[in-house]
Amino acid sequence: MEKVYAKDLKSYLGSEISFSGFVDSIRNLQWVMFVILRDSTGKVQVTIEKSEEKNKPFLEVFENLPLESTVKVRGILSENEKVKLNGCELLLSEVEVTSTSVPELPFSFKDLSTTTLDTRLDYRFIDMRNDRVMAQFQIQSALVKYLREYLYNHEFTEIHTPKLIGTASESGSEVFHVDYFDGDAYLAQSPQFYKQMAMASGMSKVFEVGPCFRAENSNTNKHATEFTSFDVEFSYIDSFDDVMTLESEMLEYALRNLKDNYGEKIKELFGVEITVPKLPFPKLSLKEAYKEIKENYGYSISEEEQVDLTTEAEKLLGRLSMEKYGNEFIFITDYPAEKRAFYHMRKDGILQGYDLIWKGVEITTGAQREHRYEEIVKNAEEKGLKDDVKFYLEFFKYGCPPHGGFAIGVDRLTMLLLGIPSVKETQFLFRGPNRLNP
Repeated sequence: MEKVYAKDLKSYLGSEISFSGFVDSIRNLQWVMFVILRDSTGKVQVTIEKSEEKNKPFLEVFENLPLESTVKVRGILSENEKVKLNGCELLLSEVEVTSTSVPELPFSFKDLSTTTLDTRLDYRFIDMRNDRVMAQFQIQSALVKYLREYLYNHEFTEIHTPKLIGTASESGSEVFHVDYFDGDAYLAQSPQFYKQMAMASGMSKVFEVGPCFRAENSNTNKHATEFTSFDVEFSYIDSFDDVMTLESEMLEYALRNLKDNYGEKIKELFGVEITVPKLPFPKLSLKEAYKEIKENYGYSISEEEQVDLTTEAEKLLGRLSMEKYGNEFIFITDYPAEKRAFYHMRKDGILQGYDLIWKGVEITTGAQREHRYEEIVKNAEEKGLKDDVKFYLEFFKYGCPPHGGFAIGVDRLTMLLLGIPSVKETQFLFRGPNRLNP
């Protein structure tokens, strides 16, 4: 008999079903025992009347079974309006104990305020039994599904690029070195070079969802040494405006579908109301951005420092975008080219790209890429990287269409979506300077 999941129980009222899950709680009263079983989608109440002789073996099983043990049960799913869980109860005909838990858990996952985040991460498999933590990963999965769905609907091809590379990618720094047989290898900072190789091959539209590695000793709420990146690249663009348009439409699509299908659950568990953004997203140049937040909030830094956004500037731009434009998103453009990667296209010393701010935090750097061989070689030489990226420069020798793209950190996106304080919580298993286990 196929297992029924908690979310589908109402379709099986009056039927005999099989259910498997964790023993969430037991209430052993004078005349009846109530057992709550939990799977990844919800809970079901098992009702065992003590007056019925056939129930004695079931009572003996649960009277001696520690909570968080796992069982497989069969029985009739009976409608009962008095039962808060789905308005139904399971009346048993069979019980099989599939695993037995140690009675004392490392911490109470039902009240996470009683323990530290480090302890939770040490025992992530216990932590994720919490309803809210379990839900955040299911919501994250749905978010990625809708982002993917938008791209599939627009004829993008999903690719899978190597994470072991032979040269230090992008900048020549902040990479993890790996001993590789008799030579050296590095963990890829991003799939950027390979996305562009796909453009040179004529694939036109590609994306990848995969791990990226940054050897940065950063201990902030939004940085990690390994994270999941959602990377997009596509050809035959006229300018980076095309890249901004596609990203904004993709995010609007994903958030609209997430609100339709998970909005109530997100509001119930996280207290967050999903706002579907209006298109197009507002846009300011870097210079305009600093001017606006100075005029509106009195925040200013020296001109020499205004080559990038500070953390405080990002926060204030998030506020400005809501107050002035009624939008949680805002694009910032016109960065000095020397502060960005060599493969970004430049025009009169200005980067042909952007940052995207959501809720006061940068979530994306996107750009039109330099596709002309002579220009990309010159840019690499200026950064002192020509020899390091020799294989990459080959992509542009034999013709390559104008193209651009962007990347979004899935963990940071989830953090902002659900109002969670840190990516330590939104990564399945966090990796940072001081954490490499479990």
